[in-house]
Amino acid sequence: MQHGKYRFIVGFLAAPLGLYALFVIWPFIQSIYYSFTDWTGLSPDFAMVGFDNYQRMFDDEIFWKSLRHSLLFALLLPLVTIGLALFFAFMINVGGRHRRGGPAISGVRGSSFYKIVYFFPQVLSIAIVALLFAFAYNPDSGAINSVLRGIGLDGVQPLWLGDPNLALWCVMAVLVWSTVGFFVVLFSAGMASIPADLYEAALLDGAGRFTTFFRITLPLLWDTVQSGWVYMGILALGAESFAVVQIMTTGPGGPDYSTTVMVLYVYQKAFRDGQAAYATTIGVALLVVTLAFAAVVMRLGRRERLEF
Repeated sequence: MQHGKYRFIVGFLAAPLGLYALFVIWPFIQSIYYSFTDWTGLSPDFAMVGFDNYQRMFDDEIFWKSLRHSLLFALLLPLVTIGLALFFAFMINVGGRHRRGGPAISGVRGSSFYKIVYFFPQVLSIAIVALLFAFAYNPDSGAINSVLRGIGLDGVQPLWLGDPNLALWCVMAVLVWSTVGFFVVLFSAGMASIPADLYEAALLDGAGRFTTFFRITLPLLWDTVQSGWVYMGILALGAESFAVVQIMTTGPGGPDYSTTVMVLYVYQKAFRDGQAAYATTIGVALLVVTLAFAAVVMRLGRRERLEF
């Protein structure tokens, strides 16, 4: 059985590893190289400038604003999204009342319908979601302010995306709404695999919902939660935040750079301002932030693996 084992493994891994190196690793290396040049992104001619782009980045006030916003996204969005998804999944799968003649452990009534409702935003493109909420946030004709006027709160008419103090929170709310359903389904699948005997034994011992969640559900689901946390953080630092900010906000990234995130700033410098080398420098900083986030989550979330 050992004869030719390594040739067999290499034969299967060579093609995917080669593609990964070509389309993932090599662009990273190119980006780091271009960050030391003055390349505009349009001309084939460029010169090496050393660490000038990095010095410029450290002196760039807008970069520090975008970094703060991206870090806020990476810290708060996974916390809120994963927390809500765990609560909804727990109620759908375990949180229902005992019904006569039914199983001891069950979800709330209509749990199957709730799964569909929560997952529905995943069917929509993030661009469509951003457009819908951009219309909803419109201070004059948007649905939110229209509802406020309809219930007699004419004096409460926020500018929403036009207010520098509210715009970032409005964008975060959209990201939570659009992603929480995916994690509800993910955690529901994990909870469905936990033996009902564990919950029944806990109920016989007098444990309530709070205790069963923190003593049974969360520990047995921890690997899935940790993976979801990393995945949500990467979404918050990358494509999801870019799409929502690019489509919804004025500028985009406004007002007064109050919603500018790192990935949007990379795009603006590369394609709007023709400063591809400086954009790749910010991209390298974004790569470092993403890797650091994943490493911290994996390190802090490390615990003994529980099996059942």
